[in-house]
Amino acid sequence: MKVFCGRANPTTGSVEWLEEDEHYDYHQEIARSSYADMLHDKDRNVKYYQGIRAAVSRVKEREQKALVLDIGTGTGLLSMMAVTAGADFCYAIEVFKPMADAAVKIVEKNGFSDKIKIINKHSTEVTVGPDGDMPCRANILVTELFDTELIGEGALPSYEHAHRHLVQENCEAVPHRATVYAQLVESRRMWSWNKLFPIHVQTSLGEQVIVPPLELERCPGAPSVYDIQLNQVSPADFTVLSDVLPMFSVDFSKQVSSSAACHSRQFEPLVSGRAQVVLSWWDIEMDPEGKIKCTMAPFWAHSDPEGLQWRDHWMQCVYFLSQEEPVIQGSALCLVAHHDDYCVWYSLWRTSPEKNGGDLHQVRPVCDCQAHLLWNRPRFGELNDQDRTDQYVQALGTVLKPDSICLCVSDGSLLPMLAWHLGAKQVFTVECSAASHRLMKKIFKANHLEEKINIIEKRSELLTPADLGGKKVSLLLGEPFFTTSLLPWHNLYFWYVRTAVDQHLVPSAIVMPQAASLHAMVVEFRDLWRIRSPCGDCEGFDVHIMDDMVKRALDFRESREAEPHPLWEYPCRSLSEPQRILTFDFRQLVPQQPVRAEGAIELRRPGRSHGAVLWMDYHLTPDSTVSTGLLRPAGDKGDCCWNPHCKQAVYFFSTSLDPRVPLSSPQSVTYTVEFRPHTGDITMDFRLSDDLGSVH
Repeated sequence: MKVFCGRANPTTGSVEWLEEDEHYDYHQEIARSSYADMLHDKDRNVKYYQGIRAAVSRVKEREQKALVLDIGTGTGLLSMMAVTAGADFCYAIEVFKPMADAAVKIVEKNGFSDKIKIINKHSTEVTVGPDGDMPCRANILVTELFDTELIGEGALPSYEHAHRHLVQENCEAVPHRATVYAQLVESRRMWSWNKLFPIHVQTSLGEQVIVPPLELERCPGAPSVYDIQLNQVSPADFTVLSDVLPMFSVDFSKQVSSSAACHSRQFEPLVSGRAQVVLSWWDIEMDPEGKIKCTMAPFWAHSDPEGLQWRDHWMQCVYFLSQEEPVIQGSALCLVAHHDDYCVWYSLWRTSPEKNGGDLHQVRPVCDCQAHLLWNRPRFGELNDQDRTDQYVQALGTVLKPDSICLCVSDGSLLPMLAWHLGAKQVFTVECSAASHRLMKKIFKANHLEEKINIIEKRSELLTPADLGGKKVSLLLGEPFFTTSLLPWHNLYFWYVRTAVDQHLVPSAIVMPQAASLHAMVVEFRDLWRIRSPCGDCEGFDVHIMDDMVKRALDFRESREAEPHPLWEYPCRSLSEPQRILTFDFRQLVPQQPVRAEGAIELRRPGRSHGAVLWMDYHLTPDSTVSTGLLRPAGDKGDCCWNPHCKQAVYFFSTSLDPRVPLSSPQSVTYTVEFRPHTGDITMDFRLSDDLGSVH
């Protein structure tokens, strides 16, 4: 059956009604899930297996039947481990129906249907009793309900309910315990992901400084965690202010509470500095003795840095204090971890709050300045990138004239202020959301520009001559940046806006950027390939059905799609030179006919071609280009340095993702890429090709 789905097109800006398969959302969920990554997580799987064996053995030693409750079973892997370890029966709960259906097939394929019952419900809906989903309570609780923050997927309420209604008192639990750790650091780079810094603008009249509003400086920020691959942040980018502090533990074998709580740890700063950021991670112990441990610790806090397990489904957390605080070496402080049923946040105290009668139970911080709701962490970093600002200033200086009438089209951009400081006669800027309008008004006011820059609150396509005071625009500006953009080419929305406002431009109007180009490069990933790699066999269990399910979901579209990833977090080697695929001339209107490119990318280095990385370069002027991809040419060994403020697009080559398939020696990658102006889509197809011309 087909259904109609409304979708805002991020490139054209229009709202479209598309006919989709009724299971479209399921396919999207499966295609972009972490199932493959989890199945490839050898450390996780081995530790769970060891913990399950030990738990079943302890129950058997008490001469009891081993009855397992597996919440969030996914593929059924942990239940199959339990039965293999000697469990008498497993009740495996999976709320996502396509996954539950797959688990039934996987369990059957591996010969465990008589010992494992898949229950397609949320665990809080499971019933116990003669006519229930389970005839009696389980005495072994096995779960994998964790995210990078540990509790962000609702682990605490699920455990709380399970102990009250589904498992026996003093049951065995795998994992048995989790501990959350924190480390206080000073980091200008990470702090730039949370606050707007003063921005320096060199003009003919001297230096101007754009300052953030006081409201933004005082704002506690967004409550959400920033989960990243912390191992890819250089130690040179932060100063450690504290030892690693164990903040709190949760014993999963006993009644768990999802109520708000807080935990304080006193410490003495290792050095003096400014406390800004809390780095956090957790470990899980699979057994009561703590001998079987799985840790998310970054390399500098890991017991075996060389044996570090790469994983993407669990990373590390970056939390921002509500305000930076000066700390003095050796002068005792108290770090407090707060959490409710789904979120964690941190605060810093000068003295122990308990001794001072302080209220530890703080309300979760909420952004009250709008900026943290409109700008994500990379956007903050981008706005704070002084080198990037300098590049725009230099480019603007070559196109601005004393009589320039400027129109800026980008979401929450500081370009209007740059244009004004550089001498534009009049500046208009378009903000299509009321929240963004309010934020930019505050920023302009803090810089005494509220009377100088005209903010127009409407979609650019709806501009009228009256909005521009009857004036014609001589300089159309964009970064371009739009909050709806997910893939690099979604910011081509600027081109559609440029076309829509053409009637408001003078015939000789300058458009900046004047053009954009789409680039591609073939790479070998160190680890990222695992998230799309078939597993086949996992700890002795056949999970081909899951591989096939993911493949069908990825192939659901007529043309396979690229997916966005922040590649500064995922090291890779270039196997080819970067190649320009398509060019978009913003000085012209959006064309009526598709723009198509076909060609081949020659492979220059040996390696496994995991995929093509695609990005956009924006040509501000003939002499100035801003890249959303490579920041500099790859090194001799192919090491890549990516723009850390943007996500690049990755098109995985399915034939290269299975490590069991022998490494071939393709000579090139052929491509067909097409830009379809009517929909704003860019469709693509990449194929590995050997020197004999065969494609695979």
